[in-house]
Amino acid sequence: MPKHTYVYVTYILSTPQKVWEALTDAKISASYWERENVSDWKVGSEWQHRLPGKSADVIGQVLESDPPRRLVTTWEVPSDRGNPDTTNRCVFDIEDLGGKVKLTVTHSDLSDKALNDISGGWPAVLSNLKTLLETGRTIPNPFSAVANHPKG
Repeated sequence: MPKHTYVYVTYILSTPQKVWEALTDAKISASYWERENVSDWKVGSEWQHRLPGKSADVIGQVLESDPPRRLVTTWEVPSDRGNPDTTNRCVFDIEDLGGKVKLTVTHSDLSDKALNDISGGWPAVLSNLKTLLETGRTIPNPFSAVANHPKG
């Protein structure tokens, strides 16, 4: 079965540190993503993507953590833990452009279904992240037009 890669690039009027915090702080991620990203963000640690107060719907391992420049994680559904056919990888590259940040998200090793799911989700998530960092507010109901947002 062929695997796919999805790449999304956005430019944010912010700092690398603030973008890093938005990706890795559970409270901030819950405000724009509807899910908390929970981990200590050290290489080898588990991370969880979950509704506040609920069990995780996506889990993974931190493969690389270079704050505030690069974060690499695996993504998998808890019921498929350890299955190489369903585990995928997500890279967040944060590039300082002096007063703005280039954020590149590369989500790879995707099945056809996972590619379809995240293709609608990443634009909603990352637009909401950008809006939050640039205005201090989130987009009301950012996922209302998206059937599936990135859950793995």
